[in-house]
Amino acid sequence: MAVIHRTTMSPGKLELLADWLPSRPWYRGAKGPAGLAKAGGFRLDDPEGEVGIEFMVVTDTSGDTAVTYQIPLTYRGAPLEGAEEGLIGTSEHGVLGRRWIYDGAHDPVMVEQLLALLAGRAAAQNQNESGVPDPTVEVRSEGAGVPAGLSGPGLVTDTAHGTVVAVGPVGLERPVLALALVRELRTGPDPAADRVRGRVLARWSAPDGAEARTTFAFLSDSGR
Repeated sequence: MAVIHRTTMSPGKLELLADWLPSRPWYRGAKGPAGLAKAGGFRLDDPEGEVGIEFMVVTDTSGDTAVTYQIPLTYRGAPLEGAEEGLIGTSEHGVLGRRWIYDGAHDPVMVEQLLALLAGRAAAQNQNESGVPDPTVEVRSEGAGVPAGLSGPGLVTDTAHGTVVAVGPVGLERPVLALALVRELRTGPDPAADRVRGRVLARWSAPDGAEARTTFAFLSDSGR
């Protein structure tokens, strides 16, 4: 179970993200640092208790129109070898000391636990309370369902539409499935995708203050 400490981080998560977000191909805001406010999210537990996993939702008001993004974050006590491309920055935690903060798409622990959530082997946790499940996060199984024994990340691809992580059975060199992370959250119908096997839906606060709900991630065969 992850323990959420009531303490400070310097720089704070929103500060780090304000500088990092404009570098992403799916970012739609103005040039320069983003103007961010927290707009929801949830957590997953690392069974080993070493890595913090948070699906953070932020709204950026730096452009002409407010845009809401989902950013899965992992928090580690040491650098993750081979994940330099996913490093967002480092921060001094008031209890745990220096933390290396990554875009979770590049972190195998986040990918493994998101796949476990999709397969019904993990439960979403409250973003702000230790040991409290978040029943508002919904998992829907579709099509052929989510197979057991998936691993990743394989190739991580950022586009103007989001992030796709290649995943596949343990020991198989060629990934066979695609784990898609929806980066820009919108109200309305769920994002269209072919051959979906399962999806995660969660709630967030839309820029107008209304509660919204949409797909945060889905697994499909489109990685073949």
